[in-house]
Amino acid sequence: MTRAWPAQPDRSRFPPPMSSDTPAETNPEASARPPVVVVTGPTGSGKTELAIALAEAFDGEIVNADSMQVFRYMDIGTAKPSPDERQRVPHHLFDVVDPDEEYSAGRYAKEAREAGAAIHERGGLVLLTGGTGLYIRAFLDGLIETGSVDRVLRERLENEQRRAAEQGDPARLHRRLEKLDANAADRIHPNDIRRTVRALEIFEQSGKTASSVREAHGFRDRPFRVLHLCIDPGRKILVERIDSRAEAMIEAGLLREVRGLRERGYGAHLRPMKAIGYRHIQPVVDGSDTLANALEAMKIDTRRFARRQTTWIRAIPDVHWHDPDKADSVFERVAAFLE
Repeated sequence: MTRAWPAQPDRSRFPPPMSSDTPAETNPEASARPPVVVVTGPTGSGKTELAIALAEAFDGEIVNADSMQVFRYMDIGTAKPSPDERQRVPHHLFDVVDPDEEYSAGRYAKEAREAGAAIHERGGLVLLTGGTGLYIRAFLDGLIETGSVDRVLRERLENEQRRAAEQGDPARLHRRLEKLDANAADRIHPNDIRRTVRALEIFEQSGKTASSVREAHGFRDRPFRVLHLCIDPGRKILVERIDSRAEAMIEAGLLREVRGLRERGYGAHLRPMKAIGYRHIQPVVDGSDTLANALEAMKIDTRRFARRQTTWIRAIPDVHWHDPDKADSVFERVAAFLE
């Protein structure tokens, strides 16, 4: 799809980026709180292309905020920036761990903030780019400290959930959460097993509800001045983009990528291998489904995921929604933010 912005924007239209040596008396707020531009939006909306163009215009660097793009060997199905795109501007927090390594939001927050601090130290602009809400919030507001993970407890809850699903009762743990912490249960969808298990973990470990821990934290660790952009091409165009991208992933070799992951020993039980695209292609690798069926299911599930992302973004205050094909307003807003 043709974009409205040029490959090399006219930098004379925009002010220079905030510098680490900007005198405090001329801009005390910016000196105290370095700027961060968040580029988010539903999957397939055009975040990567826009973030790179903004980075080129405002001497920025991209910090990944996509929970799947931290994994090595998973390039096509996660829609990572291409090698050519990564050469255009610096990218951080991509290809951090192997698919069988755990990568927590706490580790992400630490490493992403370290990358952001180094960018600000160089006088650059952080472009926090991706669609994982937990990662964005962890970077901007900090995380709730709930102690170390009790792996025995987590395994017990996950096994209980697995048995409940096999018995035709996949919402069993969520019903338990409703009795223990109704507020958390209201926030967490019954299909979101990971967050349901985590809320039950917090209660069993601390005796406190996840909601009370959340309220006490208040997410007040906010060291940045933030401009939050949401890229939204509109429902009809987004569906077309999602479908076209799924087809392009197949053409680019997603089947080969999944087969290669399996050959490296990364099985279907791993969390990254259960992500959209990867879980759809694995039955094809095993010979139990066709590529045509997998592609159609992949499109449907990606559309559903995009709707959930949009719902989450709508709940964020002060988000500025932009059509990716109307670039001038995006660049003008960022320029005004940095003045």
